[in-house]
Order: sequence, then C-alpha cells, then structure tokens
Amino acid sequence: MAIRFVTGNEGKVREARDYLADVESVEQVEYDYTEIQSDSLEEIAAHGAREAFEELGRDEPVLVDDAGLFVDALGGFPGPYSAYVEDTVGVERLWRLANAEENRRARFRTVLAYADETGTETFDGSVAGTLVAPRGEGGFGYDPIFEYNGQTMAEMSTAEKNAISHRGRALAEFTEWYADQRER
Repeated sequence: MAIRFVTGNEGKVREARDYLADVESVEQVEYDYTEIQSDSLEEIAAHGAREAFEELGRDEPVLVDDAGLFVDALGGFPGPYSAYVEDTVGVERLWRLANAEENRRARFRTVLAYADETGTETFDGSVAGTLVAPRGEGGFGYDPIFEYNGQTMAEMSTAEKNAISHRGRALAEFTEWYADQRER
C-alpha cells in the first residue's frame, strides 16, 4: 500500500518521501479537487483530501496540503488566499503593503490532511519569520521576502529550507502519527 500525495508539485512529493521513507511509500497523483473558499487551511485541506479519497477509488489513503503566508500586521492576510494574491497582486506589491507596517512578523503555515476509510486527520506545521525587501534567487512564491534567521528562504539551499520548512514540520507530525497508527 502507498499513500497517494495529491499534488502537481514534485518537490512536495520528494519532501514527503524523505519523511516517510521508513514508514510508507508515497505516490504522486495529480487530481484537481475542489478547493473550497475558507479562511481555514484545515477546512480547505480536509475537504480536498476527502474528495480526492472518494474520487480516486477509496483503495489507498490520500494526503493533501494547503499552505499560506500569514502576515501579523495584516490580520493574517493573505493566509489561505496566498496563491491567489501572488498571482493577482504579486510578491513585490505584498512586500510594499507589509513594508508600510512597523510589525513585519509573518509565518508560513502548511496543513496536511490525510484521508482513508476511517476518516480525515489534519497536521499543522509553521515557521515564523519577518518580511523583508526581496532577496535571493532560489525558492518560489514568497520565499524572496520571508526571512528566517537572517536569510530569506530564497537565499537558502533546498536542504537548508527543508530543514526548517513549514511543510517539513507538518510532515514530521504526520509521520509520527502515521507510524503510531500502523503499530496498532
């Protein structure tokens, strides 16, 4: 049996395989589940996981994630709407909005949702940082404006970024839970 990670992002699948290597195999599945509109990453991910599990045949469990950048001074905006804001407003304009604020604290959050025949569970991971003027050539999305310990995510190597990533923290929580479930 394998866990089907429902995503078009191969990087996410590689990271999941690293965490789950001793527990379970991970298979990438591309399925365009309905992404509901909600202020809750948990609701979005759980809905996607349940739908994907049902539509993909209910024979193997699925894993879905949803992530966002939450800016303290902006009331958590863009949060679950991060991809939409990146596509429509852009990273530079979000930085200009945040730059006008004294408090530039932010956090990246990922919620993983796991669905199987018994139900759905969610797992949360986050990393806190500060928004800064864009720097760095690596990463994607908001990485150039998110600083952690003096470096933006775009200035970090993939290994450095994965070592502190919000997705990695959610995967670690999930892996511990999943290994425990398999022992029962």
